Amino acid sequence: MISRMLAGAALVAGLVAPAAAQAPVAYRVSFPSPEHRWMQVEVTFADVPAGPLQVRMSRSSPGRYALHEFAKNVFDVQVKDGRGRPLVAQRPNLHQWTVVGHDGTVVVSYRVFGDRTDGTYLSVDATHGHMNMPAALMWARGLEQRAARVEFVPPAGKTWNVATQLFPTGSPYVFTAPNLQYLMDSPTEVGAFTSRVFTVNDGKEPAQTVRIALHHDGSDGDADAFARDVEKIVRETMPIFGEYPRFDGGTYTFLSDYLPWASGDGMEHRNSTVLSSPGALRSPGQRAGILGTVAHEFFHAWNMERIRSKGVEPFNFDDANMSGELWFGEGFTSYYDALILQRAGLSTVESMLDDYSGVVNTVTQSPGRQFRTAEQMSQLAPFVDAAVSIDKTAWPNTFISYYTWGAAIGLAMDLSLRDITNGKVTLDDYMKLMWTEYGVPGMKAPPGVVAKTYTMEDLQGRLAQLSGDATFAREFFARYVQGHEVPDYTRLFARLGLVVRRRAPGAAWTGSATLAPNAGGLRVGTVAFESPLYKAGIAQDDQIVALNGVEVTTPQAVSDILAKQKPGAQVPVRFVRRSGGEPVTATLTLAEDPRVEIVPAETTGAAVSPEQMQLRRAWLASKSR
Repeated sequence: MISRMLAGAALVAGLVAPAAAQAPVAYRVSFPSPEHRWMQVEVTFADVPAGPLQVRMSRSSPGRYALHEFAKNVFDVQVKDGRGRPLVAQRPNLHQWTVVGHDGTVVVSYRVFGDRTDGTYLSVDATHGHMNMPAALMWARGLEQRAARVEFVPPAGKTWNVATQLFPTGSPYVFTAPNLQYLMDSPTEVGAFTSRVFTVNDGKEPAQTVRIALHHDGSDGDADAFARDVEKIVRETMPIFGEYPRFDGGTYTFLSDYLPWASGDGMEHRNSTVLSSPGALRSPGQRAGILGTVAHEFFHAWNMERIRSKGVEPFNFDDANMSGELWFGEGFTSYYDALILQRAGLSTVESMLDDYSGVVNTVTQSPGRQFRTAEQMSQLAPFVDAAVSIDKTAWPNTFISYYTWGAAIGLAMDLSLRDITNGKVTLDDYMKLMWTEYGVPGMKAPPGVVAKTYTMEDLQGRLAQLSGDATFAREFFARYVQGHEVPDYTRLFARLGLVVRRRAPGAAWTGSATLAPNAGGLRVGTVAFESPLYKAGIAQDDQIVALNGVEVTTPQAVSDILAKQKPGAQVPVRFVRRSGGEPVTATLTLAEDPRVEIVPAETTGAAVSPEQMQLRRAWLASKSR
């Protein structure tokens, strides 16, 4: 049973000893009727100081930066004191229950609904309880440093197990956390899942355990193949940093839900990650995306969980969390996704270069780059990171994901370091330096706490230290991180014998807006600023009815017309305005498709020098063998 695999209750006792004088916050989580998508929670706050007790539901969640308002799914709240007498809780806002008149003990019971299987919310059904703790558990202001005890009660007649990074006890259903930060960062799967385990050892004893708790609709063979792939990713990631983190309790857990009703997501935590997808492990077409998420989230065990920006440490459960460094925390992690899969033999060089082509195209072509820097895009995370709003925005023209722009910066920094040092220094060395400067010291802090955080100045300073060139570091950050420029990827890739070229040279192009069939025409999606469609006066939700004198009702019809045109050609276009239904005739001046692809030079017939090939091999070669 996976809940029995993590030994070390004595270790936990040592970790929580400073708070032993105060009663832990005690939770009892049960599933009386899981098929109806709710669970029952009872939380007991003992040794409560005199005066009002502010009981809260979180508004945000570790690893997410936006507000999610978890209180909306809480209902049937009842409050009693230690003798079972009902208490009336005041509601100063939607997230708080203020309790007065207690006797030093407050017992709160409530039901909470959850029907979304991902890394952010709660999901309860007849097969499992999938818990992100901020979406499930109330907490009390002023008691954040207290330990917690959590007991899980499976539904009657079901043999559910528990998978979690919470610390175990002598009971397979009772776990502890040393403080609120750790508790809220500890997602938990309760259900009948498949388990796989392997150990890793970086030479710094003792060896550590990696667990996979897999809830899926596939076979044991699918589970075995997935576990083998996960192990390859885990082992290929470690050499980048030079060692594994010392996972609390010596264990790291992949909580993996691949189910038809799951939502695609990945969410990092200190000693675990949540992986979810509607895809199936048995489907080769979905394999790359699933494994890419595995690589991304495990990389976060170093970068984001222990190498941590000052902007998100400690995590604020009451408000949105803003950081200007997410281009590094999320973006550099995204850069390594494809590289780790290739190094581990789980994808091809062509697939990796295709991913990087998409990154370069997005950052190079997006209008958003002229309005905001990568630092400023990072600061917008609370607006875009699974944030919910119903009004349309101009994000496609004014925002570039810090994942994507950060991956482009990571790519440029890696290739630049290899360029100026002839391959002697790489981004792997930069990540290792960030780890030794900011990650390792954090091991001395209590679980759930990072003792030494970094700032933008620290990121630049470590690049100067590594490269030995403060001017290079200053200019790199000024131009590409806190400025609006794009690196010369053509030159940087050429050093490795790779060619950046137009993917459709000479092809006529109207812009990247989507065209969807709609009532005798084509409804236009978001129109990029300064694209040919934009310059012709065509806007989002307008409907194109004819191009070059030919009525069009499918995207393929437009492609057929464009195939006969050249860049610079001027063709008439008829469209109908969304507002008012006004028919308009305009002239569309076609451009050349600006998007690029990255390919090995030898596939173009060009010669590749031994030096170029050596630099390429050093970039792509496995580091775990």
